[in-house]
Amino acid sequence: MAYVNYIYHSCFTVQTDDALIVYDYWKDSGDMRLHALIDARGDRQLYFIVSHFHEDHFNPEIQDYDDARLLLSYDTSKRRHVKPPKATAVLRPGDVYEDEYLKLNALRSTDVGIASLVTLPDGTTVYHAGDNNNWYFPENEEEHIRCSLDEMEGMFLSNLKEVRIITKEVDFAMFPVDPRLGGEMLRGACQWLQQIHTGHFYPMHCWGRWNEVVEGIAQLKELFPETDFDCTGEQCKEEPIFLE
Repeated sequence: MAYVNYIYHSCFTVQTDDALIVYDYWKDSGDMRLHALIDARGDRQLYFIVSHFHEDHFNPEIQDYDDARLLLSYDTSKRRHVKPPKATAVLRPGDVYEDEYLKLNALRSTDVGIASLVTLPDGTTVYHAGDNNNWYFPENEEEHIRCSLDEMEGMFLSNLKEVRIITKEVDFAMFPVDPRLGGEMLRGACQWLQQIHTGHFYPMHCWGRWNEVVEGIAQLKELFPETDFDCTGEQCKEEPIFLE
């Protein structure tokens, strides 16, 4: 059985009988939930999975846990100077890491780094998108656009096909629902849910704008009634601020 905890921004933990998996740790929650879970992990193997090097997905503190297994995207290893043996694995899209507690398929992202599909020994599947999304920014947000909107759409839909080669359904999906996209905030999430049957969907990368996100998720609930939508991140009203 897997238990999911939202921490902050794009950080989640997945806890099993044998492992504690931490995704994209940047900052802890206000009640220090992540550190409490780590301290109480007992004999569980600790993992830190980092999708890419951006500041809001990486905290160098992960290197302080000598018993942790660090599964890092290739760009994180290079840009944050964390290499083997400190990094247990350095992953590019298409790579597979497997040990006694999990199997990780590294998948493509529309941004830097990777997305990840983790399969647990009991068959439970967990998808963490990192920054893989249909970043379909409004036309007045030109500073965000590095390619045409059609090219972005094509890349994202191609990435979904890559997931579908492995599986057409996942138990848990952590996926960006970013209010900066304006009226297109739900575009990528809808396309994901149309193609990948998802048991539990967790919005992330919301920049503290949870009122907008919760309203959007209400629309998704009507469109995809078989999916359970979890907005426990709503308790985090603080807008993330980058360190200088």
